Amino acid sequence: MGFVKTGQELERYYRLGIRRFEGARMLGVLFAATPEVTAPLLPPPLEQAEAPGGLVFVAEYPRTNLGPGYREAALFLRCRYRGEAGSYCLSMPITNEARMHNGRDIFGLPKKMAGIHLARDGERVTGWVERNGVRFVEVRARLEGSLPELPPMGPTFLFKAMPKIDLTPGFDGPVLLCRQRTEIAVRNLEIGSGELLLRHAPDDPWADLGTPQIQAAFFLVSDNTMLPGEVLHEVDAHAYLPHYFKMTDFSTGE
Repeated sequence: MGFVKTGQELERYYRLGIRRFEGARMLGVLFAATPEVTAPLLPPPLEQAEAPGGLVFVAEYPRTNLGPGYREAALFLRCRYRGEAGSYCLSMPITNEARMHNGRDIFGLPKKMAGIHLARDGERVTGWVERNGVRFVEVRARLEGSLPELPPMGPTFLFKAMPKIDLTPGFDGPVLLCRQRTEIAVRNLEIGSGELLLRHAPDDPWADLGTPQIQAAFFLVSDNTMLPGEVLHEVDAHAYLPHYFKMTDFSTGE
């Protein structure tokens, strides 16, 4: 495969419009937070969820239909858009460079390369993420029971934008609000109590959430199907600009 793809190569690529993750393993915690913490983190036109809070997870994907498996973590906030409940991704560390660019360029997911750990020892599961010498999030769970399936899950709301090449404030082209869904076929779902430890990291400010109230912890084994997304409409670029820089390690040269 060269720099310029052939028609056959492009045809094979676009056949993979659905991304599949077989045997995914995910450690997660659901948390509650105050509107004062979460509302400023949601770009308009997204609105505060009726029950403010979100999800932190650390996951391992052993097999995908796009190539080798990898590990990933994420921080999501619950939100609403025109009455529809969903979630918004604030951060998504990842261990595979190819999948990082795929997720950022196509879906607008804020992926960054990181070191990610996930391990289970009996009823205890631990996971952590480390970047730039800081282990800024640790998740711990003690599993105590099981459930047959997940509660209903809404879509993920995403934003796609391209910063201006002349390095003035704004974007070259529109800022697009998008929506995407992932189907999860549960193989095994265990629940229990959990801990979430957040440490200060300038490039990964998860600790800005303070001390979230943990509602539940879970360990999930599933087959995930990431469906193609859709563009909803253009949004106010000026209002989105302060939120864009979650995509990168922000620097002002100081």
